[in-house]
Amino acid sequence: MMRKEKVVIGFLGTQLDAGKGAGRWEKWRPTVSLAQHEDVVVKRMELLYTPPHHDLAHQVRTDIHTASPETTVHLVKLDIADPWDFGEVYATLFDWAQGYRFDTEREEYWTHITTGTHVAQICLFLLVESRRIPSVLAQTSPPKRQQMGDPGSYALIDLDLSRYDVIAQRFGAEQRDAVDFLKSGIATRNARFNALIEEVERVAVRSRAPILFTGPTGAGKSHLARRLFELKKARHQVEGDFVEVNCATLHGDGAASTLFGHKKGAFTGAAADRAGLLRTAHKGVLFLDEIGELGLDEQAMLLKAVEEKRFYPMGSDREVASDFELIAGTNRDLRTEVAAGRFREDLYARINLWSYQLPGLAQRPEDIEPHLDHLLARTGVELGRMVRLSAEARVAYLRFAQSSDALWSGNFRDLSASATRLATLADSGRIGLPLVEAEIARLRWLWQAARDARDGMAQAGVGTVGRDDLVELLGEEAVGGLDLFDQLQLAAVLQMCRQSRTLSDAGRQLFNASRTQRTVVNDADRLRKFLARFGLDWERVSRKG
Repeated sequence: MMRKEKVVIGFLGTQLDAGKGAGRWEKWRPTVSLAQHEDVVVKRMELLYTPPHHDLAHQVRTDIHTASPETTVHLVKLDIADPWDFGEVYATLFDWAQGYRFDTEREEYWTHITTGTHVAQICLFLLVESRRIPSVLAQTSPPKRQQMGDPGSYALIDLDLSRYDVIAQRFGAEQRDAVDFLKSGIATRNARFNALIEEVERVAVRSRAPILFTGPTGAGKSHLARRLFELKKARHQVEGDFVEVNCATLHGDGAASTLFGHKKGAFTGAAADRAGLLRTAHKGVLFLDEIGELGLDEQAMLLKAVEEKRFYPMGSDREVASDFELIAGTNRDLRTEVAAGRFREDLYARINLWSYQLPGLAQRPEDIEPHLDHLLARTGVELGRMVRLSAEARVAYLRFAQSSDALWSGNFRDLSASATRLATLADSGRIGLPLVEAEIARLRWLWQAARDARDGMAQAGVGTVGRDDLVELLGEEAVGGLDLFDQLQLAAVLQMCRQSRTLSDAGRQLFNASRTQRTVVNDADRLRKFLARFGLDWERVSRKG
């Protein structure tokens, strides 16, 4: 393979490279030293200089030729009026780099950043870091003891971080730590949720745009918003506070006053000025939970505040500013609210750039066990004693918790309350089977009304799958060729599919008992094969009727 020739790019050092008479060879001069190393052959040097230092540039070129006759020095005059003006220096260097014909196939480039003004050094660093100059950085240092002809030392820094395995591993570990932090250290197993959190982490550390969390009450929207703030705070991306408000508690004049503040006398009862929560969240994060409950007037004011970071407090003729980051949460489908005229379409478009739907606990049955262990450990710390489930108690609790009988209508609030009861009532910190059976009975009672309503809808035929649905999917002739047993079984499976979010969720519910007896569990594959017997697939059967 052809050995590449070395090309050095660097600014003339107007002080360090200077010197007159024979005595100049007794001092260390950074630019000249690059041509004095026996192990380095510099083929060419692009020596950048400004017009006032024309004579010095020519002298340095002559000295480099004396030290290394094989080195060609190209003097590059840059018309920079103020070498400390960052904009002027960067623009001039950028234009030079754009017009320079780099030949990376034949040449290896070093950018020398020991000389030149600090502004020039920073600009060269940025151009190398952005690969506008395809180069490594070169730094030179004087010898420890000044001796004639001693070139000192040099060091190379490659800013292509992808080449550094250790650094790449550090970046990877940092991201894993951040994702783990957002999940509160809980080893969640639901693939969809894990992928969601990984993307949320990337967005949180790279963007200041609004984030919208949707999902049922108790799915963890508020908790995740606070963790995002703490992550940003730890990385010095926000300076202010985390300000949380539940918009469902805001009504009338109090809604605008709470959010945007007011001037004294703005309305009856406004006895003094009020800053408002948007100003309190300046340089921090504002979390508006249940944003779908805001009135249309407040939505209009919020849109201006999000877009312009400025707004009018109630009763004020002067705008105020607040540079906050917005996280919003809602259990409503804002698309439906927009269509019904209850939510502004322009505000929805503004906050919907990064939108994430947090699944409820019933859609994450595999995550119940790690969350239960986390909650028991946390409650144990609060109680001052270790709390643990017996083996048979654990099996019984999880069998129920992951079944279709466990509605988890309150999501993690229900699970947290359940874990607290178990830990509190456990004798000597041991949760046995009788205690779990009593807790299951309590949970059944808690969800009885919701279960009755669900069963009532099923009996009334609301959302159920019947023979007409089978005919629509398979055709009259195909359905006529099925035994009644097969028709009923297929209809029940289709009903479960339409009630489930994913193929895996439906399979888990359908094979809830037999799955515990298998060494390899693949509920989705079992369901896929069952549907294939009738020429069906998930895309067709999961369409809500």
